[in-house]
Amino acid sequence: MAEPLRILITNDDGIDAPGLKIMQQIAAELTDDWWVLAPKKNQSGAGHRFSLSQELKLQKRASNIYFMDGTPADCTVIGCTYLLSDRKPDIVLSGVNHGQNLGDMIHCSGTMAGAREGVLQGALGIAMSQAVDMHFKRANEIEWSTSANYGAEIVRGLLAENVGTDTVYNVNFPMAEEGKTPTLRVVPHQRYSTSPFHYYPSRRNGKFFVAIPETPQPLHPDHDFHVLHHEHAITITPITLKQTDDAVAKRLGERLSLTPRAAQ
Repeated sequence: MAEPLRILITNDDGIDAPGLKIMQQIAAELTDDWWVLAPKKNQSGAGHRFSLSQELKLQKRASNIYFMDGTPADCTVIGCTYLLSDRKPDIVLSGVNHGQNLGDMIHCSGTMAGAREGVLQGALGIAMSQAVDMHFKRANEIEWSTSANYGAEIVRGLLAENVGTDTVYNVNFPMAEEGKTPTLRVVPHQRYSTSPFHYYPSRRNGKFFVAIPETPQPLHPDHDFHVLHHEHAITITPITLKQTDDAVAKRLGERLSLTPRAAQ
């Protein structure tokens, strides 16, 4: 008899984040063998950083729920190589993040890093994020119903289609529209014309933030940012971990060479 599906859950919003509870509900629809190892505190924007040369502590909250004072990537590593060392997880689910992870934001996303490290550890890695209204006055208002209702179905579909271990999946759920079932689109991530991160002044004299004042334009109508916000579709973006630009590597290999120099 085949062993039951094993799932490791992590996130970047921290162990007390409401989205983590949504992800537990999603995992519970798929298997009884699910585990949580999440950061103790919010690690949004941590990217794929590891807490190297720092002593870390694993703490237990319930029989299958743990947290530690590290990053999402740390959590996935410890979950795969220590907590579940008897049998590594088949799937690493990261999220559900409070807020969308779109465009070039995927490069600094701790949510993406948790799933990406899962792929590097040999699992199917899926990052999930729930969209919010980005106007600052409503940024903390969030409705989880879309991710809660469709998350398990998305995982089943990706599990059935996943081939190899070189792809991490970025899933974004739109805000709910009353009485409407969202569509599903597989789309590229939006490459911005420039980095969205900028200096942003604080109201306190001499202080400032690194922030995203506005989304760089233009936006492609068939890429994740536009499709999520304007078509209200669930977006899935397969991200390859092999980052070599093969065409450029071939061209450079054919054209670049060193000029012979006399021995000194």
